[in-house]
Amino acid sequence: MTGVTRDLGPGGVNVPALRSHNAALVLDLLRTAGEAGISRLELAERTGLTPQAVSKITARLRAEGLAAEAGHRASTGGKPRTVLRLVPGAGYAVGVHLDRDELTTVLTDLAGTVVASRRRPLHLGAGAERVLDAVATEVAALLADAPPHHHQEGVRAPRPHPTPSSRALPPPAPPGSVPSPDPHREAPPEPPAPESPALSPESPTPTPASESPAPLLGVGVAMPGPLDHAAGRPGRVTGFPEWDGYPLREELARRLGLPVVLDKDTNAAALGLTLRPDAPASFAYVHLGTGLGAGLVLGGAPLRGERTGAGELGHQTVLFDGPPCVCGGRGCLEVLCLAAVARGDLPEAARVLGAGAVTLVRLLDVDQVLLGGRIVLGAPEVFEDGVRSVLAGLGLPAAVAVAAAPQAVAVGAAWLVLAPIFGQ
Repeated sequence: MTGVTRDLGPGGVNVPALRSHNAALVLDLLRTAGEAGISRLELAERTGLTPQAVSKITARLRAEGLAAEAGHRASTGGKPRTVLRLVPGAGYAVGVHLDRDELTTVLTDLAGTVVASRRRPLHLGAGAERVLDAVATEVAALLADAPPHHHQEGVRAPRPHPTPSSRALPPPAPPGSVPSPDPHREAPPEPPAPESPALSPESPTPTPASESPAPLLGVGVAMPGPLDHAAGRPGRVTGFPEWDGYPLREELARRLGLPVVLDKDTNAAALGLTLRPDAPASFAYVHLGTGLGAGLVLGGAPLRGERTGAGELGHQTVLFDGPPCVCGGRGCLEVLCLAAVARGDLPEAARVLGAGAVTLVRLLDVDQVLLGGRIVLGAPEVFEDGVRSVLAGLGLPAAVAVAAAPQAVAVGAAWLVLAPIFGQ
């Protein structure tokens, strides 16, 4: 066998990969423990690793600035246990929500906490080059907006590449004039690994945090679909077919000099919601904004489908002789729901949304339906009550709640970069 490099331990185990997996398990437990922290003994019990293995892993994480002591906890016998916690400022990620009429950017730390955010009008049909120029400009401004102590920690800013198309974008299309985003898509690929100890917690030569600035690990981008998350290219985005096949991931990475991950807006939001400590194992995130889509989570993992097309709730036909939809069909859930919103009949829009939720609950047997998006957040009680009443009227047990997170898609986009660090 020539040309094959192997690093196998006893029984053919890939030792570096196994070490990286174990470190990710430990990091994720540190993340979910929060400020209260977790002891090495608890880490060993929850991961199934030996205390010696946990000690080695946590020593590396501390040397790399990813973990720190969080005090001591009383022991049932012997000396008090040292408690460890994640150091959120050890790394940062940018999340970008490219909506049809708006651009939202956030800067989050390793724990997913937003430390800076920006929002501006944007027309997705202004042309790919001009839209990406706007994204690069906003990312640079976002980092400049970060609170002073984050600058002191040394967050590395990208160096946007100047391009000739950096003119002001035209005003966005009026709300309601463009149909909804194509919701779901496939699981985010692991972003190209930046040269950062945060993504290589088992690195044999760790660099103490005090010797290097906290790295900006990458940029996650969430936008309407359909798109190919693996190739990093949009498809024929509903209402904006000019994006079809555009190498968005490569072009934005070239401008920023950072790894970029691309996913659908609803998938990104669902990913971020999945990583909350109180997240149910299975749920559907239904997003109503400039369009209607769903993000699906089954068994704790986002469902994207073989062609990244899962969650296309908005283009489910519910009225065969209904009004035409820009997707080419008629009587789609999205066009009916947005029409109700446009005429100011929010209870009817909620009822239509409830009809879509019924389909999701019956097909997937999910525990919860989470509602989000700017239209839902504008009248949360109306939509929560409306969807709940439709489900209850059919005897369906799924809980209904509003995900009160105006930046759920942008924060979820940042998690596209962060989640692989924690083995998610």
